[in-house]
Amino acid sequence: MSEKNGTPATPAGSTGPRPEPLRFFGTTWVDHDNGYTARRIAVAIGSLVTAAVSCLVLRFAYQGIQIAAVGGFVTVLVVVMFAVCSALAFRHTWDGFTKRPDPDRHAHLRSLLMIGFVGSLLAYFFRSLIEAPGEKLHREEYEKARKQHDTRTTRRTGNPGKKRRRR
Repeated sequence: MSEKNGTPATPAGSTGPRPEPLRFFGTTWVDHDNGYTARRIAVAIGSLVTAAVSCLVLRFAYQGIQIAAVGGFVTVLVVVMFAVCSALAFRHTWDGFTKRPDPDRHAHLRSLLMIGFVGSLLAYFFRSLIEAPGEKLHREEYEKARKQHDTRTTRRTGNPGKKRRRR
């Protein structure tokens, strides 16, 4: 399948299913073409660098709490909050690569995911070492849609009314 500007080319008059584009990859994940490998490397490096810079920002926040001298309990509470939220965000993001997340649950977890953004970035990094994040889920859905489309559009040969009956 060839692409132009991130949109898959289909034969004229084709009514078949189209692959869903992935963030940063478009539809290059279908045939692993048009710079797919370079994009995976860039996404892996980008998410790792962003996670490292985010940890640096969190360190500055921690130093600000130390300078404010708010007490040991508050400091421990903030550190534990970021650690737990990052772990939960990592798990939620990782699970989102293999199955569609529930929209209601995702809406309820939005603030937790924003606090644990480092976990989401690390999940993105580790998944991009294996495949384009979300590729497995999208490939399964696309193959299923293609199979259903093929079975719906195949034509029977012959007239079923003239079929011989077995005795």
